[in-house]
Amino acid sequence: MQLTKALLLHLKCFFMTDKFYCMTMRMKIDCNGCYKKIRRALLQMQELDSHFIDKQQGKVCVNGQFIPQDVAIKIGKRTNRRVEILEIKEVDVDNQGRPL
Repeated sequence: MQLTKALLLHLKCFFMTDKFYCMTMRMKIDCNGCYKKIRRALLQMQELDSHFIDKQQGKVCVNGQFIPQDVAIKIGKRTNRRVEILEIKEVDVDNQGRPL
């Protein structure tokens, strides 16, 4: 299997990310089916530590060690929904890699 330069660069960025982020996104959540679709996509993503979905306001918050833009693109592709990033916060971590 031959790896392209773009894939190698992406893998390098993915494994080098040691920053812990909290990202808030806006998505259209019309019904319970939409909620389940978004939840299923979030649960399949291993780089996420936790998530919170607010159906009333249509907001999705995710926490973990990831590249924020890549996660937003993945969620949008897996759910076939438009994703708007509202806020990205970098969270400080302690020696064991847990958020403070």
